Amino acid sequence: MLVTSLDFDKPGKQQGFLQVPYSHNLGGWANCFIPATIVARGKGPTVLVLGGNHGDEYQGQIAAMKLARELTPEKVTGRIIIIPSLNFPAALAATRLSPLDGMNMNRAFPGEPEGPVTSQIAHYLRTVLFPISDVVIDIHSGGRSMEFVPCAHMHLVPDRAQRARMFAAMLAWNTDFAFIYADIAGTGLLPVEAENQGKLVITTELGGGECIPASVHRIAQSGLRNVLIHVGVVKGREKTRASLGKPPAILTQALSREDYLLAPESGVFEIAVDLGAKVKRGQVVGHIHHLERPDRAPENIVTQTTGYLITMRAPCLTRQGDCVAVIAQSVSAKHVLDA
Repeated sequence: MLVTSLDFDKPGKQQGFLQVPYSHNLGGWANCFIPATIVARGKGPTVLVLGGNHGDEYQGQIAAMKLARELTPEKVTGRIIIIPSLNFPAALAATRLSPLDGMNMNRAFPGEPEGPVTSQIAHYLRTVLFPISDVVIDIHSGGRSMEFVPCAHMHLVPDRAQRARMFAAMLAWNTDFAFIYADIAGTGLLPVEAENQGKLVITTELGGGECIPASVHRIAQSGLRNVLIHVGVVKGREKTRASLGKPPAILTQALSREDYLLAPESGVFEIAVDLGAKVKRGQVVGHIHHLERPDRAPENIVTQTTGYLITMRAPCLTRQGDCVAVIAQSVSAKHVLDA
C-alpha cells in the first residue's frame, strides 16, 4: 500500500515522496518514489496540481516542477499539493502507459490498495488526496500520439453549480480555444473520479509531441498560475483575455462519436488542413497512404460534422482504429452552462 512521510496538515513548505511498494526481477522489496511538494499557509482552498498523468506529456510536468520550486508559503492562502510526474515510471520512460504494469493512469480508477503500482496510485488519489482537495488540476497534452490546439477543457458534469465553477476556471487558463469533450475510449478517468466527488476540476490539452514550442510552455505555466489565482489559493491579480488584449476564447465541443475520426485502415497518415482550421461536414481532412501498395489511391478521412480541427494524430504511421482527427463544434457559453 502507498505510504508517504509528508504531513498534509503541516504549514510551510515540504518536499518529499509518495512511496509505492512493488517487486521486480532484481528487487524484492523495491519502492517507486514519486516526488511531491506541499506549500501551505493559513486558511483557504486545497488545490491538487497534477502533471504526468501520462508519462510522455511534459508540458504540465515542467510547469508543475517550476511551480514547486518557486512557490513559497508567503504567496499561498490555503494549501497546494503538487505532484509533477504522477505516473513517474512512465515519465522516466517517456511512455503513455506505465512500464511497470502496462496500465493507463487515466483509466485506472477506482484503483486497488494492494494492486499494481498504477492502481495503488489511483486508489491513494481517490481515498486520500481527492477527499482533502477542493480543486483538482490535471494537466494534459497530446503526448506522442496527438497534437492539440492548446486548450483548457472540461466535461459537462450534471451538477450545474459545479459545471459553472469548472467553466469559469477553464476560461481562466486564457487559452485561445476551450474544449468540451466526451470519453470514447473507456472508463476509470482521473477527472471523472474527482468530478464525482464534487471537486472543481480543471484539465487541459496543451499541444503535444516531444518538441514543445516555447509558446506552449508559456501557456502551460502562465495558465496554471492564473488558475491558482482564480481559485483563491495564490495571491495576485487574475488576468483575463480581455485584460491581455485578446478576443474571447473560442468555445467548442465534441460530444458525439462521429466527432472522433478513426482510421479505417492502417497506413501513413497525412493531414490535409491546418490545426485549428474551420472545416465543413463532408470535407476531406486527411489521407491514409498504403506503404505496401503505393499504386492504390489513399483512403480519405472525411468529416462527419462542421467545426474546428481541434486535434490530429501526431505519428504518421497509423493503425486501423487509431484516432486521426477530432472535429469540435462551436458552441455558446449559454449552451455549455445550460445543456
